[in-house]
Amino acid sequence: MADYFLVRLARGAAWDHSRPRREQAGWVEHSAIMDSLVAKRVIVLGGPVGDGDGDDALLVVAVETEAEIRGHLAEDPWVEDLLTIKSV
Repeated sequence: MADYFLVRLARGAAWDHSRPRREQAGWVEHSAIMDSLVAKRVIVLGGPVGDGDGDDALLVVAVETEAEIRGHLAEDPWVEDLLTIKSV
């Protein structure tokens, strides 16, 4: 049975602060991967948090290990450049 983890993602070095979230490079690919993880019930709940467009994002993830989280997020073109894993 999976455990639940709370993952906090922060804006990375490549984030363009002059553009909203949905206008960042790779938005279509990022959102497709997030939607896929929701469909697979890996991401239970998630989205941006903070004022306006949200400085960070929080995800509630149902997996067995932290390594599994990192493996899923490694598929996302935003992770590391546009978003960094702040905490798990």
